[in-house]
Amino acid sequence: MSDDTDATRGVLSRPYRALSIGIVSVVLLIAFEATAVGTAMPVAARELDGVSLYAFAFSGYFTTSLFGMVLSGQWADRRGPLGPLATGIALFAAGLLLSGTAASMWLFIAGRAVQGLGGGLVIVGLYVIVSRAYPEHLRASIMAAFAASWVVPSVVGPLISGTVTEHLGWRWVFVGIPVLVLAPLALALPAIRRTASGPVDPDAPVAAFDRRRIRLALGISLGAGLLQYAGQDLRWLSLLPAVLGGAVLVPAVLGLLPRGTYRAARGLPSVVLLRGVAAGSFITAESFVPLMLVTQRGLSPTLAGLSLAVGGATWALGSYLQSRPRMEPYRGRLVASGMVLVAASILAAPTVLIEAVPVWVVGVAWGFGCFGMGMVIASTSVLLLRLSPPADAGSNSAALQISDGLSNVLLLAAGGAAFAALGGGTVGAGHGAGEATGSHPAAFVAVFLPMAVVALVGAWVGTRLQGPRATAEPNQPVDAGPSVDVVAVTADVTGTTTDIVGAATDLDGAATDKS
Repeated sequence: MSDDTDATRGVLSRPYRALSIGIVSVVLLIAFEATAVGTAMPVAARELDGVSLYAFAFSGYFTTSLFGMVLSGQWADRRGPLGPLATGIALFAAGLLLSGTAASMWLFIAGRAVQGLGGGLVIVGLYVIVSRAYPEHLRASIMAAFAASWVVPSVVGPLISGTVTEHLGWRWVFVGIPVLVLAPLALALPAIRRTASGPVDPDAPVAAFDRRRIRLALGISLGAGLLQYAGQDLRWLSLLPAVLGGAVLVPAVLGLLPRGTYRAARGLPSVVLLRGVAAGSFITAESFVPLMLVTQRGLSPTLAGLSLAVGGATWALGSYLQSRPRMEPYRGRLVASGMVLVAASILAAPTVLIEAVPVWVVGVAWGFGCFGMGMVIASTSVLLLRLSPPADAGSNSAALQISDGLSNVLLLAAGGAAFAALGGGTVGAGHGAGEATGSHPAAFVAVFLPMAVVALVGAWVGTRLQGPRATAEPNQPVDAGPSVDVVAVTADVTGTTTDIVGAATDLDGAATDKS
């Protein structure tokens, strides 16, 4: 087939149709799980008499997923992405079944840990499949499709989950999802085997797993778990796990992320750093938005979630914008503009603490922030694959996801500690809308303001995504990075609004944690 013919094909053309539908369906189910399971989680914790262990159901998922990401990167680079993807989906389903049938909270947490390991294997496997199976000009489009697959779950997931939980019980939310995995898996696996299986060079000897990186992965998971635990317990004794966690975590992070990530070196290190900065600041702020609306403005949990539901569409819209070929020369500016929108939305959200400010302001502000996130998250994925040799796509994709997940854990721990220190822990005293009393608005401000500052740092990191390592497609301009005229690009996108995934998932536990 000619290059010209290949260049005119899209992700739903015949050579890619089955693969695209299959892997996007997998992402769709993961998105539905994230929104639906989180909504049922508070009821599960109460029935299992494990509210005091509630946060571990989320941190357990994150810590094991960090290990799964590194393992998946090693596995996919050496033997292809088919193995980690299939194994990850099986573990993901097994974890859901274990949690859904658990008779105690610790068994429930064990199921979440198994599920997290599977989730880590799956997400990196998907990135390697995109790198192997799709030409460069289609990668932005498939990443936009991944983002679009969150739209419907972010709107209907909490509503369906709430209805099932109320009428059938929370266990059905967990045990029902694994059955839905079978169809997309059956569709995607043959296409993956045909287009992306095996090592990059079939004639080269298969390298052994890097045991040092596996040990570092265990270290990063253990360290993140200890820091998460310390962030939930403000007693002096919690300093011990915090120090131990930091001592284990820091060398593991330095060993697993690209050299120069911590100082925002140009090129790949800044791409990885920006992913963490963007995800951590946004998700941490997002965690407290529903809680703020419920406890400070008296909204019901359902209304608090629906007030942000438009974000699912605007996140997809931002991702779609970055995928347009005409926007390629401006990718750096789009990213920096997106982070400015994220920072502005985080700053605007706590204005509803003032009674005179209508609550719909949060929905509008969060819409713009999610639009920015759609541009940023998809663009970092595209840039990472562009800057990664095929043989390193798995390891670098793992680094991107580690930055994402680790920043969520660390910034959530820091935000939760600040929230609790200023009296926010009393929010959990009531279970109905507006029942909790005694919380201080300053506790919410202590979360949102630092996260806005982190997002602004991300706007600066966005100026360093292209550097000496950047390469361009033939006849395609290389983006030299954004400059001061990011306002010009921002003006092109201000007519839209953006996404929040799982906004209403953690109302009962947001004072201490957020998945």
